[in-house]
Amino acid sequence: MRIRVLVVDDSAFMRKVIADLLDQDPDIAVVDTARNGREALEKVAILSPDVVTLDLEMPVMDGLACLQALMERRPLPVIMLSSLTHAGAEATIRALELGAVDVVAKPSGAISLDLHKVAGELVAKVKAAARARVERRPGFTRPSRSHAGSAPVPPRPMADGHPAVRRADLRTGGARRPMRDVVLIGASTGGPRALQAVLAPLPADFPAPVLVVQHMPPGFTRQLAARLDQLCALRVVEAQDGMPLEAGTVYIAPGDHHLILTPGPGPVARLTQDPPRGGHRPSVDVLFASAASVPGLRAHLVVLTGMGSDGVWGARLLKERGQVGTVIAEDASTCVVFGMPRALIEAELADHVVPLGEIPRVLMDVVTHREV
Repeated sequence: MRIRVLVVDDSAFMRKVIADLLDQDPDIAVVDTARNGREALEKVAILSPDVVTLDLEMPVMDGLACLQALMERRPLPVIMLSSLTHAGAEATIRALELGAVDVVAKPSGAISLDLHKVAGELVAKVKAAARARVERRPGFTRPSRSHAGSAPVPPRPMADGHPAVRRADLRTGGARRPMRDVVLIGASTGGPRALQAVLAPLPADFPAPVLVVQHMPPGFTRQLAARLDQLCALRVVEAQDGMPLEAGTVYIAPGDHHLILTPGPGPVARLTQDPPRGGHRPSVDVLFASAASVPGLRAHLVVLTGMGSDGVWGARLLKERGQVGTVIAEDASTCVVFGMPRALIEAELADHVVPLGEIPRVLMDVVTHREV
């Protein structure tokens, strides 16, 4: 049976282009189009599509308002089509928090004459979205405490100077501790919301750096890092080439760049534009495998929701080298798409298979060397 798609965009030209691109695939059928969010809600109620592609900027009712209404009334998989402007990226991250499954970047703004450049990506994400698990879920809120039994999250300073630096001072008292442990996380479809659930409960004094590969188009990862930084006691940044790794800091791989670990007086984050691996740049496999180059480092691996098998090769390499503390796979019960974790489990590489809400506790236990 073909995947039934509703295309929502305020531009008649873009509606036709998107519909034509999707209809070329034998597994997809565009059942209708809508000009704005209000019309989309009406047509969803009548047509019951499998997937909706949704523009952000529309009159009458914009994409965010439409998405929120859909998630409250009739949850179904939604792919956001967004421009690469700062405002577009910020709204897209909010859309992913609200429950959108994935995002496709319009190559040249709201009216993209060159949308064919992302046709393959759009088709693949619509097919993945059709298999996604979408539920009515309350909006994510920041916990009142950074971790069970620990001190409350300190208020975020608003004066000049990066608040993350001040949080680092609170954690370490200005002293660098020898680094043994590092947490490496991989995620794809449904990942931004899963990352919130994993990172927000961790305390500001979490005793390891956290490196994250989230499959996401270039231009959106900076906003993802900024949003997570607001929600977490941990410092969250988009990684830059040459950054020394610090405990209590999360480093998000920039879109279209591999994030790797390299040895030094202390481990250092590096960015490369080496060829994609398995179609991905950044790649979870590349991040995981790079930890093997740092002597004495113990890596704790986490694989979250997403399609495909990115992370399996890298996890196997680290296991063979004896440099893995633990490997955690998200359980099927909480995955939006149970692909990457399933591949890890089927390869018999997962030490723990747990629902999303249990992953922070397991991480705290293994990084602080307690029994799980």
